[in-house]
Amino acid sequence: MVNQKSNKLFVVKRDGRKQMVHFDKITFRIQKLCYGLNMDFVDPTAITLKVVSGLYCGVTTQELDNLAAETAACMTTDHPDYAILAARIAVSNLHKETKKVFSEVITDLHQNEDNGLHSPVISDYHYKVVREHADRLNSAIIYDRDFSYNFFGFKTLERSYLLKINGKIVERPQHMLMRVAIGIHGDDIEAAIETY
Repeated sequence: MVNQKSNKLFVVKRDGRKQMVHFDKITFRIQKLCYGLNMDFVDPTAITLKVVSGLYCGVTTQELDNLAAETAACMTTDHPDYAILAARIAVSNLHKETKKVFSEVITDLHQNEDNGLHSPVISDYHYKVVREHADRLNSAIIYDRDFSYNFFGFKTLERSYLLKINGKIVERPQHMLMRVAIGIHGDDIEAAIETY
C-alpha cells in the first residue's frame, strides 16, 4: 500500500505484515538463484527493474515472486538461462507455500475433505506405506532437484501433475516423484527410493 505521507510502496508478506519495497532485497533474492548461470547474459538488476515497474499497492510477496518468474521467463529470448532462473524463482515461491516434509503432505492429501466429507486424494494403501516408512522416505528426498527444471517444465508440473487441495498446490515436484515411485513399487521401499 502507498503511505500518503511518504509515498512509499509496501508489499504484504506471507505472514500478513506490511513491508516497504526494497529494490536491493528483490535483486539479492534473484541473484541468490543465479548460481551456475552465465552471468554475462543474465542480469538480475534488469529483472528487478521490470518487476518494480509492475508492482501495485498491496502486492503480496507471493505475487511479487510470480511477477519476477514471469519476467525472467519473458527474457528467455535473450538467453536460455533465464528459463532456468524463472523456474528457480517459481520453485522457491512454491517451497515457501508448501510443507517440506513428504509424509505430512501425504497425510494432508489423505485427510482431504470435500464439502465436509472425507475425500482422500491418496489411497489408504499408499498412505499406510508412507506412514510406516515416513522417516526413510522423508530423508531420501533431495529438494535441491526441484531447482533443476526450466520454467516450461515447472509450469507443466504445476498445471497438471502436482496435487492440490481446494485449488491450492500442496506438493513439491520431489513429493510428486516420490509419490509416483511409491505408486509403482508399493511397500518395496528400497525399489521406490531407487526409482525416485
